[in-house]
Amino acid sequence: MATIHHHHHHHHLHLCKLFFIFSLLIHTRSSLTSINAILPLKIQSIPSKPLINPPKKLSFHHNVSLTITLTVGSPPQPVTMVLDTGSELSWLHCKKTPTTPLSYDPLHSTSYTPVPCSSPVCTTQTRDFTVPASCDPKKLCHATLSYADATSVDGNLAKDTFRFTDSDLPGVVFGCMDTGSSSNQPDDLLTTGLIGMNRGSLSFVTQMGYPKFAYCIAGQDSTGLLMFGVYNFTLLRPLTYTPLVKMTTPLPYFDRVAYTVQLEGIKVAGTVLPLPKSVYEPDHTGAGQTMIDSGTQFTFLLGPVYTALRNEFLKQTRNVLRVYEDSNFVFQGVMDLCYRVEKSRVGLPVLPSVSMMFRGGDMVVSGQKLLVKVGLTKGSDDIYCFTFGNSDLLGIEAYVIGHHHQQNMWMEFDLTNSRVGFAEVRCDSASQRLGIDL
Repeated sequence: MATIHHHHHHHHLHLCKLFFIFSLLIHTRSSLTSINAILPLKIQSIPSKPLINPPKKLSFHHNVSLTITLTVGSPPQPVTMVLDTGSELSWLHCKKTPTTPLSYDPLHSTSYTPVPCSSPVCTTQTRDFTVPASCDPKKLCHATLSYADATSVDGNLAKDTFRFTDSDLPGVVFGCMDTGSSSNQPDDLLTTGLIGMNRGSLSFVTQMGYPKFAYCIAGQDSTGLLMFGVYNFTLLRPLTYTPLVKMTTPLPYFDRVAYTVQLEGIKVAGTVLPLPKSVYEPDHTGAGQTMIDSGTQFTFLLGPVYTALRNEFLKQTRNVLRVYEDSNFVFQGVMDLCYRVEKSRVGLPVLPSVSMMFRGGDMVVSGQKLLVKVGLTKGSDDIYCFTFGNSDLLGIEAYVIGHHHQQNMWMEFDLTNSRVGFAEVRCDSASQRLGIDL
């Protein structure tokens, strides 16, 4: 969920603030009523073999957003949080009334402490917030977080103990947010909050001082995992590493605390899009960075690159896919390339893969990950849409790699060495190989 420094309003768009649902099914807004199971996520440590410091591990369930369950406060209250590498401050919906669903109640926690506005946490550590922190009438630190889908939440900064597996992390700074602030979204009521994982000084990983973290997003209906700290197992294949882009000068449209990597090209099957490398580089205002964002579902490319990819993909799939010709239909308001696929068909036809070429190696998107079934039918056809979208329609001037394309990839965020590593793996079998019973 990219926090942004400028945006055009798309009030109908809840793409980045994903539908916060953790259940067996994948739900779109139309089927919010059909939740058939809410699964508590099991949390356990990896058996510590020769590790001095076994990595902290949380399993998360994936459907349209990635959530993990932990407890906060004394005595511990269970909370479910969306994993978001695109934003900084973690926050929880705080109880205002006894009936507020899925919220955390600071009044029932003896370890809860609000952050005063005179505290350095409020005055200096909030420097990367899109809206500056302020002082409320009670002299407490007030924060407003605005997201790329034009939603925002606000409330007070506070500290409390976060607990997972067998560790208690005292004094974690987070936002105690008013539940009323984005109550136009029913999906908000299905999680307690969000865990911010970018490189900002108040993000969860920065506060904890973890040298690295990694996650693996399993396909639908299975549980993936999130690990903090250093682990010494080897995956079946080595990770491909790409360096994080450093930007020292503050630029108006550049998010300095995002996981920014350098996209160098895109190819469809073997054909590289005929565009100059410069289109993938941030301009003098900082617009056009490439971010890895677990809080956004799909992948968004700047207009010229999206158009070139769309044309090449259309060209290469002309004989295997039928385009859905309805200029009024744009999936979720931002995905404009859709297809009609016969319902009777078993599986999708063979599709050309799309490779995102990064400095250091390619991330390949193939098969099922290229199209998403949108729950709309026309006659005997199901409608599927291409899982790359145009970031101009989203109102963001950046390339955003969403979590749909990170499925069944081991994703490692190596903060010590300023790089991101990735490798295709089957997350469920990786978990089994690590001896983790999810």
